[in-house]
Amino acid sequence: MGIKLNFDDDGWQEVEKNWSDWWEGRLDRPLVMIQTLDTTVNADPVEFNTEFMLHKPVAEYIGYYQKRLESIQYSGDAYPFWLPYLGPGIVSAFLGGPVKPSAEQLTVWFGNDRPVEYDELCLHYDENNPWWRRVLDTTAAALSTWGDKVVLGHTDMGGVMDILASFRTTQQLLYDLYECPEEVKRCCQDISMLWLRYYNEAYEIAGGTGKGVTFWAPLLCKGRGYMLQCDFSAMISPRMFETFVLEDLTNLCNSLDYAFYHLDGPGAVRHLEMLLSIKSLRGIQWVPGSGCPGHSNWLPLLKRIRDGGKLCQIYVSPRNALLIDKEIGGKGFVFYIVPEEPYTDEGLNEYFAVLADPRSFLRQLIKQD
Repeated sequence: MGIKLNFDDDGWQEVEKNWSDWWEGRLDRPLVMIQTLDTTVNADPVEFNTEFMLHKPVAEYIGYYQKRLESIQYSGDAYPFWLPYLGPGIVSAFLGGPVKPSAEQLTVWFGNDRPVEYDELCLHYDENNPWWRRVLDTTAAALSTWGDKVVLGHTDMGGVMDILASFRTTQQLLYDLYECPEEVKRCCQDISMLWLRYYNEAYEIAGGTGKGVTFWAPLLCKGRGYMLQCDFSAMISPRMFETFVLEDLTNLCNSLDYAFYHLDGPGAVRHLEMLLSIKSLRGIQWVPGSGCPGHSNWLPLLKRIRDGGKLCQIYVSPRNALLIDKEIGGKGFVFYIVPEEPYTDEGLNEYFAVLADPRSFLRQLIKQD
């Protein structure tokens, strides 16, 4: 099965150079990604059921996504990428946890209704776990089918504490931090080691394109990269973060060439200074969170990230991308252009105008001829 992308071979050379220069601090402008369709954001409800995710024949599964890839127009520093998306935190399923797809909400939920006791947790590698096999099989099929035409990505593995919370429940894990802290630490260390094993085995396949790898936040890495996270951290203090998260997070950063961190919502900002202190953490993705003001209201935070020596990736409206570039400079940023929530007619019209004429917008932002 060949693939006909709206992206030619000559485009690869420029995109790869720009991404390489950006990682090394040599690019004096922001990277700007504009796509008419994002296969992980503009999902179809059909993708969120067990029959599709786990049982659809691999060739048909790849064929479904090929049609979507061929429909995308790539502009700026965007590039063709694909990853086996089975929900945010699928490592929970690799370890035997339940998988709860929701076509209505366009997502997958992980978690037990009642806490699994610590002595019943099975935190061990199972090469025959069906969800894990699905990741390996579909990634291998994508490599075989598309070769070096599409960058392959890692599935959305989830954060270490978030994975543990899916077994213990979020509420019980909060109690555990006080009642049995050593059990929490032990399990987090076990999950971290398993997480890294899953990552390394998937990387052996995904890296076979020779184009680098990516992940659910589409950063192009010529080496081992990932967007690490701990959404659970929004509910704990900096002292708790230092006690239960920082060491394992630092070890994972040290194990990757291009470690990024997903900073999600105002409740997680209290941990920023500790994140900035991790030398092997290359950058931070800032997501304001549902119901929060857009990026124009977070300029001081974005400046703190850049002044702290970290790169920054954000999903941002055209207007706010231009504002950030004007107010604090665009160097070190990746702007993934989207309509910013809450959606307004004005914002949507602005976004669709950029899709219709990306070249004009790019001239303003990156001085492209």
